[in-house]
Amino acid sequence: MIALLKRDLALATRAGGGFGLAVAFFLILCALVPFGVGPETSALRPIAPGILWVGALLSCLLSLDRIFALDHEDGSLDLLATAPIPLEAVTALKALAHWITTGLPLVVAAPVFGILLHLPGQATGWLIVSLLIGTPALSMLGAFGAAITVGLRRGGLLLSLLVLPLYIPTLIFGTEIIRRGAEGGDPTTPILFLAGITAGVMALVPFAAAAALRVNLR
Repeated sequence: MIALLKRDLALATRAGGGFGLAVAFFLILCALVPFGVGPETSALRPIAPGILWVGALLSCLLSLDRIFALDHEDGSLDLLATAPIPLEAVTALKALAHWITTGLPLVVAAPVFGILLHLPGQATGWLIVSLLIGTPALSMLGAFGAAITVGLRRGGLLLSLLVLPLYIPTLIFGTEIIRRGAEGGDPTTPILFLAGITAGVMALVPFAAAAALRVNLR
């Protein structure tokens, strides 16, 4: 399983959809917002939590279609389906590789990009916490969407349409954590909700994604 994780990390990096692309998109989005709404602190500060989370969410979407696509193209996915490793574990490992190459860099870069949006300093820690808790759910739900659309031509748009509605609860509670942190409130409740969503996704979605892969590989 460790060898499979290393292989997926190498493939994600070499395919050009890893570390640099998501962070670059995130940076562009955060840099463009001040041009659209104005550079005033009073205009940017209230919307900073939502913009940062929307940026992280859209950045995760960029490489979702590659989670299974490369393995499907070279026939590796058929071998993985018949390997001793359960297909549910394969799906979870691929989601983990996607998070390491996409979600984790966003967590590291987000505090820096928050400066562009005049995010209050006391909210920076809560930004990191919310992304650390919430982005694994984005990768796992993305793996589910990728499993449904694997093998489809131009399935990227369909994948986005399938996954985006599933991202909404994570987006709501992730943004609420930062907003309460910025206002000096207690973010415990949205943290618990977000952690519950992520735990539920990590527990249930690998089975749904594996079932979708089995149907598509028949």
